[in-house]
Amino acid sequence: MRAAVALALASAVLLGVGGYTFRYAEGLAYLSSDPRACANCHIMQSQYDSWQKSSHHGVATCVDCHLPHDFIGKYIAKAENGYHHSKGFTLQDFHEPIMIKPKNARILQNSCLHCHGDFVHDILPGSTTDADAVRCVHCHSSVGHGPRTGLGGPFRGESEVKEILSHGL
Repeated sequence: MRAAVALALASAVLLGVGGYTFRYAEGLAYLSSDPRACANCHIMQSQYDSWQKSSHHGVATCVDCHLPHDFIGKYIAKAENGYHHSKGFTLQDFHEPIMIKPKNARILQNSCLHCHGDFVHDILPGSTTDADAVRCVHCHSSVGHGPRTGLGGPFRGESEVKEILSHGL
């Protein structure tokens, strides 16, 4: 009986803290497609601000470029990214400036091709599978977020490009 009461109390505390955290972090906003949800974390504010000035502002939101276009894939990616973002911001162990991970870079490449595939059909073969493929953002890095300066820090030159490309981006 005593163990049941302790378990119930521990569950209530966990549920209460979890509910408070979800509410405080505006958790429901992350289930939407509203770009302001991406700026809930202060570190993403510069990305949000630069997106508002980008050429894609009127035609694409964060989820259009950074999440798969199928329902299940979209919510799996949201869950994975939400976990990594929550962990990173809670423990303060994220890379600065923030960098896209290889899996998300593939999602981004597929999103570019989803909308622009008809324009680039001649260079499509291998653009999502070849290890040394040139990604759309290689040449069009400022399309979604404007100029690179101010997005977590200034461009640091050739060594940073090599580092990014070595991670399969």
